[in-house]
Amino acid sequence: MDFVNKVPINRGWSSDRKFCITDKFGIKYFMRISNIEEYEKKKFEFDMMKKLLLLGLPMCIPLEFGVCEEGVYSIQSFIDGEDAENVIQMYSEAEQYNYGVEAGCILRKIHSIPAPSNQQDWENRFNKKIDYKIKKYLECPLKYENGQYFIDFIENNRHLLKNRPQVYQHGDYHIGNMMIDCNRKLQIIDFNRNDYGDPWEEFNRIVWCVQASPFFASGMVDGYFEKNIPQEFWHLLALYISTNTLSSIYWAIPFGEKEINTMRKQAEDILTWYCNMQISVPNWYLKNKLY
Repeated sequence: MDFVNKVPINRGWSSDRKFCITDKFGIKYFMRISNIEEYEKKKFEFDMMKKLLLLGLPMCIPLEFGVCEEGVYSIQSFIDGEDAENVIQMYSEAEQYNYGVEAGCILRKIHSIPAPSNQQDWENRFNKKIDYKIKKYLECPLKYENGQYFIDFIENNRHLLKNRPQVYQHGDYHIGNMMIDCNRKLQIIDFNRNDYGDPWEEFNRIVWCVQASPFFASGMVDGYFEKNIPQEFWHLLALYISTNTLSSIYWAIPFGEKEINTMRKQAEDILTWYCNMQISVPNWYLKNKLY
């Protein structure tokens, strides 16, 4: 594709380079460039985006994929709008909740794509991840003040991983990877961490949604389950959030004190939501208080 302008987009956590490019007709596109070593991974991501588009997902349209001097690239349509995380509080509580419901319904569509039949058993796969994260946490020079609550909860609930199904996952599904476009429509972005796994594990980043808007987060759960939420979901969600939280502290170290403090505060919030992991339904969930 020929373009006349290329402006860097400097946000997000991936190592990909991102740009807003403009063609000679003034039409904007989104370009993503990755290291050539990631060719297969990026090809999978691009192909899965095409499948999701056929399901009617509100997202960037995947247009072109290939290799250039800088690595492997993809070109997608450009979403003109605002980061949902930054503007969600500008809407009423009912609107925040309804955006969450929409996000939950979209996630259910994503999860309609099954994992390959030869996918490694989830219980074995995730238990290895748990073992690794506990080991890294215990070796980390930094600890949460009450981090043992997470470890104890994880050890007491590993059995919940048995016989869990696996589906296609966005991989980083939370309000930080959503936009509200100029027509006030929710759009899903950044499939960079897509994978296969337990569909309920996909909620492990809902903590970011809660911190942005408990109304949005509650709507997301209600929308996904059509308000018929299995009790088992809440137990597994707490397990997945506990596991994620353990790894967040050592992940943050290379990024400096600001990120470390963010993760410490998040861990404190989670322990408050779950009363030190003594309850299964977090107190941010606004059941029967919504629209």
